[in-house]
Amino acid sequence: MWGEGRGARELSYDRHRSTSCVKLRCLSYSGRVSTPGPTAAPLSATAGRDLPHPARDELRLEAVLHALSDPMRLRVVRELAADGDELSCSQFELPVTKSTSTHHFRVLREAGVIRQNYRGTAKMNGLRREDLDDLFPGLLDALLAAAARQDARLGG
Repeated sequence: MWGEGRGARELSYDRHRSTSCVKLRCLSYSGRVSTPGPTAAPLSATAGRDLPHPARDELRLEAVLHALSDPMRLRVVRELAADGDELSCSQFELPVTKSTSTHHFRVLREAGVIRQNYRGTAKMNGLRREDLDDLFPGLLDALLAAAARQDARLGG
């Protein structure tokens, strides 16, 4: 079935992956895990694409302040606050690469500043204003006002 050489290569490649991935791969090679048959329920378009968000009681002031300390991330939050609704990632015109934009959105999401969800193939972003205002009253409004004053002062 699998030669010694090939199995060894597969194992060394999998060392860089999670243990659960290696176990699943081994089970599928041995035939103990099968793919869904024709009677299986179809997977939704977003199955397996749920993004982790901290719960409201897990939000930390340090993480929020760190997320908002970067000019690009603050720009995203300002645009979301001004719009008041959800915006897709493609609606932001950031002067950075796509991978850097993805990083900034991830930092904002993991800090609990934004909520991201998939709508079809678009990743939608919404400001978690209610959570932030309840946990840190006045913080978001003060930061947004200070950023607006700075832009006016510096001509940005």
